[in-house]
Amino acid sequence: MPPVDRRNPIRAVSSESTCNVLEFFREFPDDEACLTFIWRSRFAPNGETARCERCGRDRAFKRYETADKRPAWFCSACGFRIHPLKGTIFEKSSTSLQMWFYAMYIMASTRCGVSAKQLERELGVTYKTAWRMFNLIRNQLMADDGETPLSGTVEADETFVGGKPRIGRPMPKNAHWDRKAMVFGAVQRGGRIRAEVVPNSRASVVVPKAMEYVLPGSMVYTDEWHAYKQLGKKGYVHKRVSHSTKVYVRGDVHTNTIEGFFGLFKNGIRGSYHAVSHKWLQGYLNEWAGATTAAKTETGCSAT
Repeated sequence: MPPVDRRNPIRAVSSESTCNVLEFFREFPDDEACLTFIWRSRFAPNGETARCERCGRDRAFKRYETADKRPAWFCSACGFRIHPLKGTIFEKSSTSLQMWFYAMYIMASTRCGVSAKQLERELGVTYKTAWRMFNLIRNQLMADDGETPLSGTVEADETFVGGKPRIGRPMPKNAHWDRKAMVFGAVQRGGRIRAEVVPNSRASVVVPKAMEYVLPGSMVYTDEWHAYKQLGKKGYVHKRVSHSTKVYVRGDVHTNTIEGFFGLFKNGIRGSYHAVSHKWLQGYLNEWAGATTAAKTETGCSAT
């Protein structure tokens, strides 16, 4: 056995992890480290100089203890305050920042989903608090702002999300399909994933959504669904693979990446959550898209 230092463990070279739990707690040992990280990320990369709105220029900021419990940094010239937690999911929350960061860490590092009951057990908080934390992280922090479109080689597809019909319970024709949710997704190979709940899979819905997601001039691979025929006329290089004739790969043309994402998402829903209502489905899509993208493209605890 090679010599190892058990008091200073390191990640194995073969590990797919970009940040293990020991590295996480070394980087964020307490609330102060988490607060400093937010301050540097949002306002002052060097930890001292930030833009003062009152002075209209960059100034040195200092932190002082005040009667106001909200953390704030003060402009050294005019006293203008910057509250780094203002406008974030941590604002007006009495939960420890380290607990918030750990919740984000486990959501970004898992591929199968984490339930609020599991977070409740790990953090020692109430189920209501755990559910609220996950809900804010999914719907605000992990939502894709769409500022950077997908480009290069992109796969696009749509899928139904919903349960199977109950055995022994008669249902009207097409009622089972009406209960399902339609999801459209696109993935840049080796890059980001975007997925969104849409009303249906008609061309009037999926084509504008593809144009919103993907940069014009990109290569777009889809299946033979007729709604995608218009993509070639919208400024994209469009190639299709015919699943109906049992052709799933034709050279580089396939949609296996986006279909694999859909498969991971559905298996995770069945395994960790069992069922998700249409109301909250978009948040879970944000979680899976964010976690999958982080696993493929980013390194380090701060990136996660």
